[in-house]
Amino acid sequence: MAGRRPKPTHLRLLQGNPGKRPLNQNEPKPPAAIPEPPEHLSEIALKEWNRMSELLLKLGLLTLIDRTAFAAYCTLYARWVEAEEALKKTGSVVRAPSGYPMLSPYYTVSNQCLQQMRAYLTEFGLTPASRSRISIGGLNQDDPLEDFLFGR
Repeated sequence: MAGRRPKPTHLRLLQGNPGKRPLNQNEPKPPAAIPEPPEHLSEIALKEWNRMSELLLKLGLLTLIDRTAFAAYCTLYARWVEAEEALKKTGSVVRAPSGYPMLSPYYTVSNQCLQQMRAYLTEFGLTPASRSRISIGGLNQDDPLEDFLFGR
């Protein structure tokens, strides 16, 4: 199917509907919740899951049915971190068995992970550009700890 991928209705509402096309009134609206992390996540991926899930929940951008997409993002994040750690040790240029310099395989893995992560980050509204197109209203952004600390 050619053309742009359709936007979810809630994003069309938040970003505006300049074309005045009819909105899908029957689109599923799952409640915001943190799904259980899959057991296959590595330690690094699980840390990212725990770090980002709370933030996404506060914004109402994570639901139980987002488990697979969010797990894929966390897995890519872990691979990217592992590739970057390996690049620290080997550098971005290594010697091929023939003796000629070549780009490190870790460099390629890192770049591929970043490209794939970008797609997931955009889906969850986690890039500056994608975030600028979302307007979240009605969420309580108050932090009880900040209220206590600053006497609000």
